[in-house]
Amino acid sequence: MRFALAIVAFVAAAVMIGLGIAQRTVFMEADRVSMSAESDGESAFMVIGPDALAANPGKQEISVSGDGPIFISYGRTTDVQAWLGEIPYESVRYDAEEKTLVTESVTAPPADEPETASPTDEPETSPTATPAPTETPAATDAAPDPEALAAATPIGSDLWLDEFTGERFVTTTIDVPEGISVLVASDGLSPAPTRVSLDWPTDTVTPWAGPLIVGGGLVFLVGLGLLASGFIRHKRSRGPRRNLPKGPRGRLPSAPKPTRNQVGGSGGRRAVGRAKRVVIVPALLLPALALSACSADYWPSFDGDQAPATTAPATPVTTADAEEETDPEAPAVEPAVTVPQMERIMRRLAVFTGEVDESRDADLAAERFVGPPLEARAANYTIRGKLEDHPLPPAIPASPLTLTLPQQSTGWPRTVLTIAKNADDETIAPTALVLVQETPRENYHVISQTALVPDTDVPEVAPASIGAPPISPEYKGLVMPTGEVAAAYADILQNGAESTFAPMFALDDSDLDEALNAASRKKAAESENPTATLTVSTAAGSMPPISFGTIDAGAIVAVDVRRGEKSVPNDGGTTGFQEGGSAAALSGFTEQSAKGVSRVSGIQLLFYVPGVSAGENAQIQLLGWSENLIQAAEVK
Repeated sequence: MRFALAIVAFVAAAVMIGLGIAQRTVFMEADRVSMSAESDGESAFMVIGPDALAANPGKQEISVSGDGPIFISYGRTTDVQAWLGEIPYESVRYDAEEKTLVTESVTAPPADEPETASPTDEPETSPTATPAPTETPAATDAAPDPEALAAATPIGSDLWLDEFTGERFVTTTIDVPEGISVLVASDGLSPAPTRVSLDWPTDTVTPWAGPLIVGGGLVFLVGLGLLASGFIRHKRSRGPRRNLPKGPRGRLPSAPKPTRNQVGGSGGRRAVGRAKRVVIVPALLLPALALSACSADYWPSFDGDQAPATTAPATPVTTADAEEETDPEAPAVEPAVTVPQMERIMRRLAVFTGEVDESRDADLAAERFVGPPLEARAANYTIRGKLEDHPLPPAIPASPLTLTLPQQSTGWPRTVLTIAKNADDETIAPTALVLVQETPRENYHVISQTALVPDTDVPEVAPASIGAPPISPEYKGLVMPTGEVAAAYADILQNGAESTFAPMFALDDSDLDEALNAASRKKAAESENPTATLTVSTAAGSMPPISFGTIDAGAIVAVDVRRGEKSVPNDGGTTGFQEGGSAAALSGFTEQSAKGVSRVSGIQLLFYVPGVSAGENAQIQLLGWSENLIQAAEVK
């Protein structure tokens, strides 16, 4: 009976181990699904659409090959189409019926046509390839124009979530959600690479291979135990027996002598030896089978279904009130940037700022700074050209970002507010930046840079995936329209507590009004130089207010104020700038003047303006500020 059970165990073990191995060999599917597409060799750009990227589940491995430089980037589909504008391109889409990738020539309608498609609409396509217009550089044999190349190159654009470059062949793996497209190009003027391949790694996990192999091994060991037990029992059953009947003379009958063939044949010992070898050989295979089933792919997972982490942020989805009727033809409202996109922009901006501040190149700084921040840096570069020990402008930290608040937008310009801390020196106040992107082809420019007031509490805002609604300068739902904030605070700096706007601001929380108070500044300057009269004037700057709505129906608003100081000598005397001072270095005027001297400072400010629902006693709070000398000259 034990031998029969052992045979059954061996058969069951063989079946289980065979099935387990078969799952990892003959029954195992391919480890990836591949599709490819080829361009017409004439268009300068190729766009892999969301449907092509989602043709199969899982991560997307993109391989691009061509004869020259290769550029790959991915971003929101609306951003890719906005960057391309009217430029014809090759669109790679997925044909669900044929289950293949197909290419189509796409020509976007001109921007000035009365009927324009919304950002979510598919561009006009034609099944046949359409060559690029003859007037475009991509279709001519003329040498590329450097200015046209700079305008057409997608390399380094802030719209992309990430980008990759290489020569002749580039491959990368991404994991993007819906609403993302991939842009493929060469240099923006030359034809795009001709061949694109998409691979989707498949799930090769065989959760029952391990249990079958290990279970089969255990059953095999049980069979070995039954076999050994059967041999032992059989051997014991053939032992000496007592009280057997005796022969004629009291002796046991003798057994017949074995023949020569019987003696030389296979004896019991040899048979047992072979049986042991038969048992030992499979036993030695068990460790190898057990080790082969140690991989996690061989075993079932009890962690639940978890979506893989994506390397690209999801396209923000805006939700509307159930009772609110939405226009299906209205353009989609999206936040200006995603958090990973903003982190990438800040890293590049931090590196750029460090390099340009060291080189003191104001023209180069204009690539990333506009308005008051550009004026402040240009003046600083001039001063540092004459005063080596003059401090550099405040640096822009790359990370960590404690706040990313993009404005909701349907197009351009786009605006975003971010707050970054200095990871190397915690004593430095966090930096609040407002960045603006005027067109899809331009990068973001810093239009406001302030240092946060110590111990300030930034109001709660919507997550970056939703964004903040823009607020009109004339909006009456705040304790003060944002368009009036700069002029009101300028009046406070000019007149102090006597200003009619003073009760509307929380002046006790900040000493800025005292530090920049016109009366205090005039008194201090005239006490140092009694022979001169100082005139101080403060007014709102030229930068339009930029506002971001908060959750409590308030607004964060960035504005600027200009303060001018003119020192005129008394009784026919002379006056001038302090020797070796920053104003003298900026103006280049180091003498004494009978007409007098003047200087202008730019003050950048960041406020929180409560909504009217906060009550009559709600006050405007100063969140951050910075002051920089931007002009100095002799009075004309």
